[in-house]
Amino acid sequence: MEIKSVLIANRGEIAIRIAQTAKKMGIKTFMFLTHEEPNATYLKSADEVIDVSEETFYNVFTNINKIIESALKYNIDAIHPGYGFLSENPALARECLHHNIAFIGPSHQHIDEMGNKGVARDIAIKNNVPVLPGSNGVITSLAEAERTAASIGFPVIIKAVAGGGGKGMRVAYAPDELPRMFNAASREAMSVFGNAAVFIEKYVENPRHIEFQVLADKHGNVVHLFERECSIQRKHQKLLEEAPSPALDDETRNKIGQDAVKLCKATGYYSVGTVEFLVDEHLNHFFMEMNTRIQVEHPVTEEITGIDLIEQQFRVANGEKLAFTQKDIKRKGCAIEFRINAEDVQADFSPDNGIIDTIKFPRKRRIRVDSGYVDGDIIPSCYDSLIAKLIVKGPDRKSVLKTAMSTINNIKIKGVKTTLPFFKMVLNNDAFKEGNYSTSFIEKELEQNFYQEDNELVAAIYLGMTKYLNEINSIDHQQISEKKVSPWRLSRFFK
Repeated sequence: MEIKSVLIANRGEIAIRIAQTAKKMGIKTFMFLTHEEPNATYLKSADEVIDVSEETFYNVFTNINKIIESALKYNIDAIHPGYGFLSENPALARECLHHNIAFIGPSHQHIDEMGNKGVARDIAIKNNVPVLPGSNGVITSLAEAERTAASIGFPVIIKAVAGGGGKGMRVAYAPDELPRMFNAASREAMSVFGNAAVFIEKYVENPRHIEFQVLADKHGNVVHLFERECSIQRKHQKLLEEAPSPALDDETRNKIGQDAVKLCKATGYYSVGTVEFLVDEHLNHFFMEMNTRIQVEHPVTEEITGIDLIEQQFRVANGEKLAFTQKDIKRKGCAIEFRINAEDVQADFSPDNGIIDTIKFPRKRRIRVDSGYVDGDIIPSCYDSLIAKLIVKGPDRKSVLKTAMSTINNIKIKGVKTTLPFFKMVLNNDAFKEGNYSTSFIEKELEQNFYQEDNELVAAIYLGMTKYLNEINSIDHQQISEKKVSPWRLSRFFK
């Protein structure tokens, strides 16, 4: 079936990004107008808008029935879930198949098996892809967790088998920490993913987080598009990604890339995907998980390869064969993506939702900005805090870092706190400039800059917030005209 129309079941910058490629391919785009964002900037990118703003009792982006119902009502050929929301929910892909709607992504079977960390780990083991020592399947009790941890040695990491984004993950460094961390991981997994199942692995301290972008068609052809270094992160969530990784040599790169492709071929996987690995100080690599969707950081790969990954998703869904082989894919230069979030870095990266008074990016060669916001837009508390992605490219890492610092110094975002000050600290850090960093970079290199207590500041915030709350009975985020103080910052001081 040839895809001529698509319902983009997402919002913000990724909805705009998908629409750009769809229009280039002559595909008509539909998007949802929601109660939470009636004047959302992303809607301007749609050919047609489906108004669900009166239906406030659910989040339309996580409502499978509403998405399918809308696609059928408007005779839409395909559904693209973007990332987050239902992008890795096999039920949506299954319903699309049932109703003869093209799902822009892998099959529901692939999402089921590769999106489940425990199952994916077993598949890796069967195909001789290295994994860390850990439990044989799901851990069903604390007693079993204690036996497993004792056998592999501390520290250990407890992981939810479902989902991602750093949720349902806890590290236990000693036996007395295990009960609390095991229960916390299980509770969070149940709360976020509706599945409390967890497994345990040996925890590698100070690893690099390296992911390989893969692309496969429905005819058995699989390629990788090189790696992205994702080690700059907090709470297991990425803040900055770069390609190529400054840590890998060509031999290691080829070895990991081959393992990523091997996993896809073993399962018959198709569409885009990301195979994630931990790499230790000796460049040993261990399979961690697979994301069966387009990634937030996909622009990094597009900039170094020149391949439009959204276009490839559509072409694979159309049943087309890949137009290139592994040897045809060349890596050119370097690219880094900075996730500019509405977050208070000093309050442990807490969301700082509100109105963006001003948002302005300098126009320069070799920079790309993917954003779903303009001046006056509201960042709603019910969605993620991503404002924009700044992607900087260049012939080498040194030139990219120079351009990045110059660009970030000239970005103007007013009205909410952002992660821009954090990126300035990163770019000024000698270890980062040398490419010598790991997933513990923030704790080791920067954390002392985030938590400098100021008693006068605490008192001022407390008094200001008390007065503010005495003046109002409730806060309507749609009507805020001036944000006096960040409630998230206040909460940090009174935990």
